[in-house]
Amino acid sequence: MKFCNFVKSDAIKVDLIAKDKESVIRELVGSLTASGQLKSDEQENIIQAILKREELGSTGIGRGIAVPHTKHPSVTEPIGTIGISPDGVEFQSLDGEKVQLFFMLISPPDRPGDHLRALENISKQLQDDVFCRFLKQSKTAEDVKQILEEADNNQFVS
Repeated sequence: MKFCNFVKSDAIKVDLIAKDKESVIRELVGSLTASGQLKSDEQENIIQAILKREELGSTGIGRGIAVPHTKHPSVTEPIGTIGISPDGVEFQSLDGEKVQLFFMLISPPDRPGDHLRALENISKQLQDDVFCRFLKQSKTAEDVKQILEEADNNQFVS
């Protein structure tokens, strides 16, 4: 599943102000809500679902990257966004480092295959150091969108 199938470009945040894990999750879910992707009356339920998923084990996978995700019945298709924190945020990452790059994914519970395909694409692309470096250096949502389009066109990972 390509980024263009689930990342909502009008919800991308290249200037996260959050300073801790819960604040990052709240800010990114809030961005998806503000862009019309999530219903405002479901926002808190979705935040709690993502936090509950984090209790199972941090989605901070290392190298300054985290992939907070959940399944939630309020969405009908996988939706996601990207957040960038120039200074990094403590996220209980596997390597103990601060996280600068966040890929959030929310999928409907009845489409586990789509959820896994989206996570697989994120994981595959995040293995490419150039892709990650370009994203971390992005200053605008347009920059991020361009990099994602290049990734969708296989310009990073072979």
